[in-house]
Amino acid sequence: MDTAEATERLLAAAEDLFYAHGVQTVGMDAVRTRSGVSLKRLYQVFPSKDDLVTAYLLKRDERWRRSLRDFVHARDDDPLTVFDWLHEWFSEPGFRGCAFVNSFGEFGEPAPGVATAIRKHKDEVRAYLRGLVPSPMLADQLFSLMEGATVLAAITGDAGEAHTARAAAETLVNSQS
Repeated sequence: MDTAEATERLLAAAEDLFYAHGVQTVGMDAVRTRSGVSLKRLYQVFPSKDDLVTAYLLKRDERWRRSLRDFVHARDDDPLTVFDWLHEWFSEPGFRGCAFVNSFGEFGEPAPGVATAIRKHKDEVRAYLRGLVPSPMLADQLFSLMEGATVLAAITGDAGEAHTARAAAETLVNSQS
């Protein structure tokens, strides 16, 4: 197995395990077992668990933002459709909230690479919203609504939190017109 294949298998296993069970509770041996990659190869690719967590978060960020961007773009870049995408995500089996918030909460003070990956995700989502609406303040408000809806949906198990946030977002967007 070459390094690229090992990396992909390890990241897929890490994403499944970390998102479902939490970063702190999943050990490197569980990732090794799930991936089918030897422990020696795992540590060649990711010398520490922090390295693996950072890579997992960066990969998840890329996939998550691409999915959001594609969904919204297919709907004429209407900023309100962000909340429709959230509703679909919240409705997925196994939804456990935001992997970045969850990871931050687990670590308290995460390792520098992990913290950078978390902040990068949040900064990139905020920047994306700023590209959809005419004012940075409105984008920041929509971002806060997204974050709040995600946390509430994870806690309550109610995908309808996205609809509540969408209604508030619609009021904000219409007030800017």
